[in-house]
Amino acid sequence: MRIVLQRVTQGRVLVDGGTVSEIGPGLVILLGIGQDDGEDQARYLAGKIANLRIFEVDAGKMNRSVLDVGGGAIVISQFTLYADTRKGRRPSFTDAAPPEVASPLVQRFADLLEEQGVPTQTGVFGAHMLVDLSNDGPVTIWMER
Repeated sequence: MRIVLQRVTQGRVLVDGGTVSEIGPGLVILLGIGQDDGEDQARYLAGKIANLRIFEVDAGKMNRSVLDVGGGAIVISQFTLYADTRKGRRPSFTDAAPPEVASPLVQRFADLLEEQGVPTQTGVFGAHMLVDLSNDGPVTIWMER
């Protein structure tokens, strides 16, 4: 699994002009599922993200988690995180899991994050989405498992 995690003051996902998910302060999580990913990776990353101390306290030090600040999360499937650009000019996505594998695992990851206590919404798997967010900091973290 590959994740691009962004701390945000707000985030939302639109599909066909309509809002399908929206949060205030929290995390926008772009999630790529690889060929060999499964429940173990999803469980590990959900626990790690729920407790990752990337929110600031008064002195400007990042020492609070999304749980500590009562933030939410939006999980967005992002197969392009598995783009291979080493050859040619068109990315290859052969390392990304096929939709029938990736879709349930994206939902499982979101469910696991919710089980950790983080109110979690999702985008729409396979849809063309417009992701609107205000990156806070900016804080953007790459994670892989």
